[in-house]
Amino acid sequence: MKLTTRGHYSVKALLDLSLQPKYGPVSVRAIAKRQDIPAPYLEKLLIEMRRASIVKSIRGSIGGYQLAREPAQISIGQILEAVGETSHLPHHTPAPTQAEDWVTFSLWQRLNQKLKEALYSITLADLYYDARSWQASLGEEASFVV
Repeated sequence: MKLTTRGHYSVKALLDLSLQPKYGPVSVRAIAKRQDIPAPYLEKLLIEMRRASIVKSIRGSIGGYQLAREPAQISIGQILEAVGETSHLPHHTPAPTQAEDWVTFSLWQRLNQKLKEALYSITLADLYYDARSWQASLGEEASFVV
């Protein structure tokens, strides 16, 4: 599976939000600058994730976006689904006379199911701790670009 730009930017943005103290609101501009994402594109992704109740928006001069739930309650699968990036099998029905077609179709269905299970079992908290461990191994400070 190849992660698209939409999926990659969405995960980066939410991981950035998970790094904020008490998960407070962050402006689109601040996330975009830290993560090198075009702000207008990021805004569209955050709106889609707001509709999926993954983030919430706060209006005003100290407003922005923040996580709607704890990072441990947000899976990568939920993020990708919110921006339309979940993998789908091609809508293909194998020929009833070709056993090989049915076998490969079954194989791809099983692989797709395992991938989906994996994406829904990995949370933002898991990525947060992976990133922190990697940083610590390099002796770097707490802020980073995902």
